[in-house]
Amino acid sequence: MSDIQIIRTDNIETIMDISIVIIGGGGTGLCAALAARDAGKDVLVIERDRQPLGTTSMSTGLIPAAGSQAQKAKNIDDDPELFANDIIAKTKGKVDQELVAHLAAESARTIDWLMADHAIGLSLVEGFTYPGHSALRMHGMPSRSGGELMGALASACETAGVDILSDATVDTLYLDKADNVIAVAATRPDGGQDVIGCGAVILACCGFAGNQEMVADLIPELKHATFHGHPGNKGHAIKWGEQLGAAMADLSAYQGHAGLAAGFGIPILWPLIAEGGIQVNKAGNRFSNEAAGYSEQAVKVLEQDGHIAWSIYDESRHQIMEQFDDYQQAKSAGCLIKADNLDGLAALTGIAAGGLNASISQTHKLVDSEETDEFGRSFAGKEKLQAPFYAVRVTGALFHTQGGLEVDRNAKVRRSDGSLFPNLYAGGGAARGISGPGADGYIAGNGLLTATTLGRIAGEHAARDTLIPSD
Repeated sequence: MSDIQIIRTDNIETIMDISIVIIGGGGTGLCAALAARDAGKDVLVIERDRQPLGTTSMSTGLIPAAGSQAQKAKNIDDDPELFANDIIAKTKGKVDQELVAHLAAESARTIDWLMADHAIGLSLVEGFTYPGHSALRMHGMPSRSGGELMGALASACETAGVDILSDATVDTLYLDKADNVIAVAATRPDGGQDVIGCGAVILACCGFAGNQEMVADLIPELKHATFHGHPGNKGHAIKWGEQLGAAMADLSAYQGHAGLAAGFGIPILWPLIAEGGIQVNKAGNRFSNEAAGYSEQAVKVLEQDGHIAWSIYDESRHQIMEQFDDYQQAKSAGCLIKADNLDGLAALTGIAAGGLNASISQTHKLVDSEETDEFGRSFAGKEKLQAPFYAVRVTGALFHTQGGLEVDRNAKVRRSDGSLFPNLYAGGGAARGISGPGADGYIAGNGLLTATTLGRIAGEHAARDTLIPSD
């Protein structure tokens, strides 16, 4: 018998009954919990770890939104339609466009709600735009880290009176004959099990990137990728969905990253590339349009000799990167290599000097000519790379999957026939994302947009539909 179960029963003995049970304590789960508590409902978050972290804690914590108060304060010209069009364009239209438009329209409300109602210290990220975005719309914590964001969300949950049961893994859902989820079973490390009654369930347990068997089956192109995500992403939502007959889509979709410092496991973030940096292989040659997106670039890096590449940039891009906590960690760990000239950088890294010099020379010509290169990249408007130079040895990584259960605009899970389960919701990595069917549709922030906004929406609507009223 699978360790992930659906049990059909109309009567189950429980140790307690809660209005809303949320499975997973990452960004999705805590946003859902805050929204449900705002609606006056009793909430229990069940988290397999000792503290709520999830995939969000391993990210930059940057949440995109269009029309937020933070944007308006900086006179940023942006709106949900422009935001939705950016997402749809990146996926080449291969996405649930109605859901994209809805999430874009709800995104600013999420940011404003987190900041105003729950004192989450978000601010607008300035100085650069991520590839594919038409405006400054990323909102993050002071350190630009997901760990800081999760700490703030956990603190807000404590203030709001959210109960969190940690060190407990939900492995069983109990449904009645009407397809209502009426209870869940949570297993503790000692093997003991608690059956908890519920009026609604929100699946906030992310995707399946931490399940090697599922990745090999559904995303075989990542067989050489380093997994850099939360180990709890075991595909529970997908497995329950299969047993329930839920609709699922885009299971081959994922967020990759082409800038994981090889041997260190620290992400080297993409602003250095977006602002004119490049990637080369051991021969010193560029091999793709690096600026197209860090997700699809991951596979291109994995195709290089040794499955590695080098990110090459200079002092001005180094200064941009200083604001990111991940980059500070990379500095402290010794990931960064610096030299006064390209020959010196080649000697320190083992990159072929001739190829490296030729690649930098090519980018200078492209800045001057404003033409696009053979890969379709333009360097127009960027500063030329100048000494001193920096290099970081990187590999391709899998951060998290983007496919999952199909949901409606209220985050309610769909059956395969298109109808809706009465009290089952999903958000974040447990739900179908907005990145299309592969890696090239991912645009920066898609993961946290669906985590925070679908999480909030799920919490609000589960509070309305729960079968168990609050006390």
